[in-house]
Amino acid sequence: MILSSGFKMIGVDTNSKMKAIFILNFTKLIEWPEKYREGNFVVGVVGESPLYNELVKMSSTKKVANQSLMVKQFNSPDDITKCHILYLSKDESDALNAVITKVKSNSTLIITEKQGLVDKGAGINFIVKDNRQKFELNKGNVEKYKLKVSSNLEALAETVK
Repeated sequence: MILSSGFKMIGVDTNSKMKAIFILNFTKLIEWPEKYREGNFVVGVVGESPLYNELVKMSSTKKVANQSLMVKQFNSPDDITKCHILYLSKDESDALNAVITKVKSNSTLIITEKQGLVDKGAGINFIVKDNRQKFELNKGNVEKYKLKVSSNLEALAETVK
């Protein structure tokens, strides 16, 4: 948006901010194994996404239970290290199989934002329905990684598989 003074106004990416809030709320509705409840709570982002910046902003003021929130960005599935939550940006959606292979021995919640990915291995997939940010949940894919899903999370999901 250009203001009459000629200065360009930097907008807030409300969609990314909303997704970041969703992700923080997911941390309250999913239970990780005991060994994941110490040290930093790590959220990884694969690929370029404005969501990364929103999560970094939140990490300075938010905690997950008693853990500090740490956000990491990975350029490709090969770079992925241990994470509690791993967000696959839309541009990296084709790398889902490589991501699953990389994190299969960890307790990692995989979050995507492309139609159909909850059927291909993602635990949660962001969708927009009626101009509102929503999400799909594949409980089986989440539990495969030794994570426990709260019934409250199931109730909030647009669809549960």
